[in-house]
Amino acid sequence: MMRNGIAGVDHVIIGVRDLERARMGWTRLGFTLTPRGRHLGQGTANYCIMFARNYLELLGFVTRDDYAHRLEAFLARREGAMSVAFAPAGSAENAAAALAALGLHPSEPRALGRQLELPEGTVVPRFSLLTLPPEETPALDCFLCSHLTPELVRRPEWLAHPNGVTGLRSVHVLVEETASLLPAYDRLFGMHEVTTTDAVASVRAGPYRLLFSTPDDFATMHPGIHLDPDFPLPGIVALELAIARRDTTADYLTQWQIVYDEMPGGSLVIPAEEANGTVLFLTEA
Repeated sequence: MMRNGIAGVDHVIIGVRDLERARMGWTRLGFTLTPRGRHLGQGTANYCIMFARNYLELLGFVTRDDYAHRLEAFLARREGAMSVAFAPAGSAENAAAALAALGLHPSEPRALGRQLELPEGTVVPRFSLLTLPPEETPALDCFLCSHLTPELVRRPEWLAHPNGVTGLRSVHVLVEETASLLPAYDRLFGMHEVTTTDAVASVRAGPYRLLFSTPDDFATMHPGIHLDPDFPLPGIVALELAIARRDTTADYLTQWQIVYDEMPGGSLVIPAEEANGTVLFLTEA
């Protein structure tokens, strides 16, 4: 277990302006989506793309909401990956104690429920959420999410995806510069988990990587990927997903006439405009 009480990445939230349209778009991309979940006491709902150890959450409004200011402000600027939810190694309370022991300032755990509309009736998965002040995770909108009812959100039929994707590997974040981020991430994850090159600052969170780079460095590392010149910094620009077999995934994308590129290193890349504003790197595990 890591000394900060964080085991890795639990899920990434992708903010979308039209939830039903996003559901159709990601289904076409070859993902299996859960039934719709509705957050209790809020105007937001989601569809989730579940993998064995992590997932993607498509989040949008179904009615007007006086409380979801962060999502509203984000969607006023763009669609796309907006937040990373870390998985605590144990309970949220244990993670809070571990973070406080590092001199950090975690919030009190906050309860969240959502109604999940299953064929046999509605169930209510429950979660415990924990946040850190923004200056303790600079350039990254994030929180910790503890699952209190994990059996409700991971059904075997939701884990198989026609495109062959098996899970999340890394999160790419665009920033103005990387040097000022290092002290905070050294403190949160430990210096041995933070490495830098000229082009990128890499933070290991369990088996996952958070990769921070400037737009110019990202473009140099990934030639041919079109970036919006007005992309608001800082922000999550891309997700790397693991695939079982590259040929199978390429066949699926070709069959469904989904635009993709092949990178020199062998990854397949789905451009941002195909995936609600987020570049998807598909890499054979």
